Amino acid sequence: EFIRSSYFNKLEYTRFSSSVGKFVGFTEYGVRNAEYWNNDAPLLSAMKAQKEVYCLNHIQIEYNNMLTKS
Repeated sequence: EFIRSSYFNKLEYTRFSSSVGKFVGFTEYGVRNAEYWNNDAPLLSAMKAQKEVYCLNHIQIEYNNMLTKS
C-alpha cells in the first residue's frame, strides 16, 4: 500500500492511500485540498502509479532484508 500524507505543525491534513484511490482530508483546509486534488485526473493517475513505481519495485529488497536479519 502506498500512502502519502501531508502535515502542518504535526497535524495531518490530507492523505492519499492507494487502497482508497483518492485523497482524504482531515481538517477544513485538508478537505478543500482533497476535493481539488481528487478532481485532477492526471494527479490521481500519477498517485495511483506510485504504488507500482515505488512499492512493487522495493518489496523484494525489503523482504530479503527481513529474512537475512531473522
